[in-house]
Amino acid sequence: MTKAKVSLVRCPNYDGQAVRSAILRHFELQGGIETFISRGDSVLIKPNMIAPKPASCATQTDPAVIIELAKILIDFGARPFVADSPAWANTAACAKALGIVEPLQKLGVPIRQLDEPVKRRLEKSAVRIGVSRYALEADKIINLPKLKTHQQLVATIAVKNMFGCVSGKAKAVWHYKKGATFEDFCTMLIDIYRLLNPVITIIDGVVAMEGPGPISGNPRQLGWTIASVDPIAAEVVCCDLIGISPEQLPLIETAKKLGYGCTNKQDIQIVGDSPADVPVKLAPAELTPLRFTPARIVKSILKQIFILVKLKRRT
Repeated sequence: MTKAKVSLVRCPNYDGQAVRSAILRHFELQGGIETFISRGDSVLIKPNMIAPKPASCATQTDPAVIIELAKILIDFGARPFVADSPAWANTAACAKALGIVEPLQKLGVPIRQLDEPVKRRLEKSAVRIGVSRYALEADKIINLPKLKTHQQLVATIAVKNMFGCVSGKAKAVWHYKKGATFEDFCTMLIDIYRLLNPVITIIDGVVAMEGPGPISGNPRQLGWTIASVDPIAAEVVCCDLIGISPEQLPLIETAKKLGYGCTNKQDIQIVGDSPADVPVKLAPAELTPLRFTPARIVKSILKQIFILVKLKRRT
């Protein structure tokens, strides 16, 4: 049996050259960029752009990680674009808060909203869900999440980032429809990941978030980038880095029941830099209900409308 490969590369800060070297090393350790991308491919770079907060908050994937990956893809001959469907505001506002609009414009890299949903049936969840056509039509997807604690799921590491390809406030509705149990909700998240099938996940753990994530937690220096074709194996390894037992994560437990990905540490091959003997223990998030109430959904939609109207008036 072939072991699931997870690459670990230390990255002490967000200096552009340090980040570029880390990403290039991940590709090398994982078999070479040509294993994942062909020249001319349209490549969706899917960062975590959840709310318009600056990089210093560690709420979103760091701008250096997004920009350096875009440069690497351009140098290889691919056609990258950056896109998401944030929980709050929109992609343009989140990109502006990160300061990536001008750098990406200079590179000729579009920034898009993951809207225009197309209904797709999820295999295990047996539901039809609206997924942005931009994600569905991309030749390849590179998943670029931020490592954070999470108030509903303990931690958000690899798989949940692809939930951002579900357009707009439909995500809040699915928290209600599938939030009755962790297993139902996590099965849906895994289904979405499998449907979109990113060629690789590269996790920004240089500065992680601890406490009340995924939006309002606190930055915590971690100094790692993590990558794998197997997102579950990546989540298991990340748990060790931050002092969380994989059994604490509902998503990993659900993956184990579904037989998806590698949940057994003995079957994971770690390549690159050796992990520290003592993990950096992130302060946990105080857990809140996974299932959104109808009142919470309505409040969320109204708040989003207010934010978008306010943004429109500024432009």
